[in-house]
Amino acid sequence: MAGPEMGTSVARSFAVLALLCLLVPCHGKLSTKFYAKSCPSVATIVRSVMAQAVAKEPRMGASIIRLFFHDCFVNGCDASILLDDTPTFTGEKNAGANVNSVRGYEVIDAIKTQVEAACTGIVSCADIVALASRDAVNLLGGPTWNVQLGRKDSRTASQSAANANLPGPGSSAASLVSAFAAKGLSARDMTALSGAHTVGRARCVFFRGRIYGETNINATFAAARQRTCPQQSGGAGDGNLAPFDDQTPDAFDNAYYRNLVAQRGLLHSDQELFNGGPVDALVRKYSGNAGMFATDFAKAMVRMGGLMPAAGTPTEVRLNCRKVN
Repeated sequence: MAGPEMGTSVARSFAVLALLCLLVPCHGKLSTKFYAKSCPSVATIVRSVMAQAVAKEPRMGASIIRLFFHDCFVNGCDASILLDDTPTFTGEKNAGANVNSVRGYEVIDAIKTQVEAACTGIVSCADIVALASRDAVNLLGGPTWNVQLGRKDSRTASQSAANANLPGPGSSAASLVSAFAAKGLSARDMTALSGAHTVGRARCVFFRGRIYGETNINATFAAARQRTCPQQSGGAGDGNLAPFDDQTPDAFDNAYYRNLVAQRGLLHSDQELFNGGPVDALVRKYSGNAGMFATDFAKAMVRMGGLMPAAGTPTEVRLNCRKVN
């Protein structure tokens, strides 16, 4: 039978835990089985809607992967990026790296509608984005992995944090390593996650400087990109799209790294990964070993998916991903 000393000890332990939760994030542990009983059909629903979306437009797979990255890198994987602006609230959708760029919100809405019909008020939008990004990779021919679940949706968002935290297309290798390190992610994680640029498209405005002004670029590749991206800025051409990987633009493979070795990186920040810097050797390894890249990418996605909002952040399970309850 417990004596008074044990009762005092337990009380003291709870007090210490409460204090720690004020100092560091105290979140429920993520689990691959989080919805096993409360919403066992969630993964099937997400996969079904994603399969339809990617079949209709393969580029959407890349867009959903990017949506996950842009969510997680700003105050954790909390679906803050999904919140619409209101007259009294400024979200992250119009941050510099997101406006007229991040897309796929309507796909997440479609998934959420079906999930809510099956399990009302159970599954967070943040977990839906995490599952959808895994399925996007796999549907485009990439690896799959078990997604850790149990995130909550933030009731807040920060446009200023989005502007400050998301690496831009002009980033150097050193600044990329530093930005990822600030999130607890290694240079290897950064290099693997950058391989998501094996799919997707970029707008001319983001690679114009590289194809007209840089020398570490394959001349044939630069000329091909110049045909659809005029040198003069500010015109209609700014929005013209080009594939990150012009070899297999909609296949999730390791061609991105082969392109970098051949100086065919689309963005400055892409080519920086193979330009006499700290991750050149790893890029060369990935370029010749698709299995190594796929394994490292999956591990890095799980690690990035573990980024949580700070302690004290108000959270909930949103019923509509675009607005707080």
